[in-house]
Amino acid sequence: MHKIIRIKNLDCANCAAELSEELAAIPGVSAASADFINQKVSLDYEGEEVLQKCIDLISHFEKVEIIDGNAPQKKDRHLPEVLSITISAALFLPALILRILGLQPWVGFSLFLASALAAGWAVLWKVALNTFRIFRGGFHPSVLLDENLLMTVAAVGAFAIGENLEGAAVMLLYEIGELLQNIAVGSSRSSITRLLSLKSDTAIKLSGEGQEEVDPEELSVGDVILIRRGDRIPVDCAVMEGATSLDTKSLTGEAYLKEVGVGDEILSGCVNVGAVIKCRVLRPVSESAVSRILEMVENSSEKKAKPEKFITKFARIYTPVVVLSALLLAVIPPLFQGYNFSVWIARALNFLVISCPCALIISVPLTYFSGVGTLARIGVLAKGAVGLDLLAKAKVAAFDKTGTLTEGKFSIAKVVGGDRVLHLAAAAEKNSSHPLAEAFAKIDAPNVDFCEEIAGMGISSVVEGRKILVGSARLLRGHGVPVEDVESSDLVIYVAEEGVLLGHIEIADRVRIEAKEALENLKKEGISTVAVLTGDTEDRARAALKDLPVDAVCARLLPEEKPLCAEKLKAGGPLLYVGDGINDTPVMAASDVAVAMGGLGSDAAIEASDFVLSSSLTSLPKALKGAKKTRRIVFENIIFSIAVKVALMVLSVFGFIPLWAAVFGDVGVMLLAVLNSLRMRGKL
Repeated sequence: MHKIIRIKNLDCANCAAELSEELAAIPGVSAASADFINQKVSLDYEGEEVLQKCIDLISHFEKVEIIDGNAPQKKDRHLPEVLSITISAALFLPALILRILGLQPWVGFSLFLASALAAGWAVLWKVALNTFRIFRGGFHPSVLLDENLLMTVAAVGAFAIGENLEGAAVMLLYEIGELLQNIAVGSSRSSITRLLSLKSDTAIKLSGEGQEEVDPEELSVGDVILIRRGDRIPVDCAVMEGATSLDTKSLTGEAYLKEVGVGDEILSGCVNVGAVIKCRVLRPVSESAVSRILEMVENSSEKKAKPEKFITKFARIYTPVVVLSALLLAVIPPLFQGYNFSVWIARALNFLVISCPCALIISVPLTYFSGVGTLARIGVLAKGAVGLDLLAKAKVAAFDKTGTLTEGKFSIAKVVGGDRVLHLAAAAEKNSSHPLAEAFAKIDAPNVDFCEEIAGMGISSVVEGRKILVGSARLLRGHGVPVEDVESSDLVIYVAEEGVLLGHIEIADRVRIEAKEALENLKKEGISTVAVLTGDTEDRARAALKDLPVDAVCARLLPEEKPLCAEKLKAGGPLLYVGDGINDTPVMAASDVAVAMGGLGSDAAIEASDFVLSSSLTSLPKALKGAKKTRRIVFENIIFSIAVKVALMVLSVFGFIPLWAAVFGDVGVMLLAVLNSLRMRGKL
């Protein structure tokens, strides 16, 4: 049996891994996966008794709670964390001033200690809880040997050797990093809530008894529904009666309206902007386009490898190795030296104190914070340190077309027939709600005596007493005006006056001025392939992008098809995707690193992304360069700090240097690592 259990308060990837491990250890559970991004647990189990055991374990796992999947989730304001950090910082600053001035050492010590406890009480509490959880449901040593224990060892060790500033700074910086990660994760979760706006809450079902407003979940294949102007399509269906225009931007990202008539299939999530139509249901809600999009977004985080923070991976290896080494040092050598335990226990304690990785714990997050700040200065908002690592590894870049590489606004590309054609078209379009009308907004036009919008075809109007037709070739032919189709990569609007064709206007979506420079610079920074994923036709897309260094174009894609294309692109290396609309959310979730256009982007796209561009596309190559520089400095600090740390530990174990000298060397390493981290604040 399979079940999805909705939860809340699962705080991190490490906690999710521990919960998954404990659930999988329950007899009768064949598979268990805890997803901390989407706050859910997936279970494959045998029997209700096994399910109850799983529910009991989940309910008693730290602060995790089981919730109704339909219940709205309140936005987490992170007040406890913010309060702890604020109090800790308020205690830390005066202590730092006293230390610099060399005044009141005991007061300074007390303030540093209080600052560490204010910031790290949650860490200490988790260590205490984890101590009791090691043997629950089997033996799980990883429950205790995590970053919480590492932070505790580092802080306690620092205070033990008199480095009170380090002990407080370790806890304060760690909690700041945790808060930033939690904020980013909460933002990613809310993108799924935003996507729910694609779903229609009601549908109008037609039967022999008349019209009935029902929940879309109650519709069955073959049912007949009525879709009015302004309604969102509730399920995938086929037109039975009538013709209209659909706004498909939420699905395809394209601003061009789609004309549909009898026999045409239409997808849920689109909006009817034309006439009333009757449709026959083709698929139930659970199998319709919107449901498939939501499912892809929710499941993508399980398919997408979740990179862990460096400190989490480091702690899993470093903490058990150091603790076990200190224990062995205290027990084994005395067995061969006359059972002189006191000397070796003292050396083991010295080893444990010196092993506290303060230089790493302070310099690594400081480097990432500096990297995030540097990117912010060039107009790129990073949601966390993990995103910087992912961006630095990117080898393939994929872009949405409309609103990302193009301006996302219609403009007049060409007028055939003179100024009268332009002015008559503007007169008709200024009374239209069609997106194309924005192309004529700034053009002077005569007054209109009468105007009728013909769904899916164009506008019939009377200007200065003369009948004017503005729209598709089908509109003009339907009124007896002979028209020859014009071949163009842009959208063509025909204009006729009193039954005579006057000319046509070509409407285009212009490529951003900075797009070419941005793509060229991305390739200079190591991007091997640039691709475009669009819902537009291939001819129109290639014509619009002809001057850009694009290697591949995937056209006529629906949101559910974009992730499939993205998976193929991943064969060339980690994928960077840049988009702006709600239709980009599934592929953003499936890509290795996602960037949203902040100026025009939808809330869902911005929240599903790892980065937000608040300025032009030219800042993206700079962000890639900054991410690589951040990663390089982080590894320099890791290698340098660990090498010196190991050397000091070995020398102190064999008594070659006293503890104070080892500590002095350790403090020097920390200062050098911090200074190296500050290099990120320079120009890119």
